[in-house]
Amino acid sequence: MTGKLAGKIALVTGAGQGIGRGIALALAKESAVVGLVARRSAACEKVAAEIHELGGQCLVMACDVGARDQVNRAVAAVVERFGGLDVLVNNAQSSRQGPVARITDEDLEMCWRSGALGTLYCMQAALPHLRARGGGSVVNFGSSTAMDGDAAFGAYAMAKEAIRGLSRVAAREWGRYGIRVNVIVPIALSPSAEQFAMDHPERFAAAAAALPLGRMGDPELDIGRAVAALVSDDFGYLTGQTLRLTGGG
Repeated sequence: MTGKLAGKIALVTGAGQGIGRGIALALAKESAVVGLVARRSAACEKVAAEIHELGGQCLVMACDVGARDQVNRAVAAVVERFGGLDVLVNNAQSSRQGPVARITDEDLEMCWRSGALGTLYCMQAALPHLRARGGGSVVNFGSSTAMDGDAAFGAYAMAKEAIRGLSRVAAREWGRYGIRVNVIVPIALSPSAEQFAMDHPERFAAAAAALPLGRMGDPELDIGRAVAALVSDDFGYLTGQTLRLTGGG
């Protein structure tokens, strides 16, 4: 195993599809071993098969990141299986859309628990293991819809901007341990984007064409490989930052 992440142990949430799958594959191609987490393990099993075909190692776990006890068990399983943890990628997030005037407690609970709370639980569970390895890297996920204030994304935006605030604080608190915490804001062909493209092909094509690079990002090539670079020693002096991988949008 000769990739830049050889010897590194990573955990990726929401790893069964879309951006999470792309990140998991990109990490494996750089020789990291990867824990694959999703609410339903079946999707992750397909990703695991792809990693095994590459000659990589991985572990599949069903886990609702909004449940602290399940998160603790998932992190402990990765550590027990592979001997530690160096990289945490908090990609999991559910969304519910609607105008601000009609946001319900149920909308908030779904977005908040799967996003902000899930990210916090994973970070807290990972911290002692990252410290034990002498440092590491946490990558959390924001959203361009939150940063730009897109209509109908109020509950989702609340959760995503909370994650960015949490990340900045953790970067300051955990830097003394050699742990870096950064945020990526992606525009890529997630399952929801693919569904939108099928339902509204003309609107999707117009949105992609409006980006300076003229296309939506690829989950593995544009987002996954960037994550692999970010968690490597190549970016060892970067922490507390938000990186927009949005094709210039």
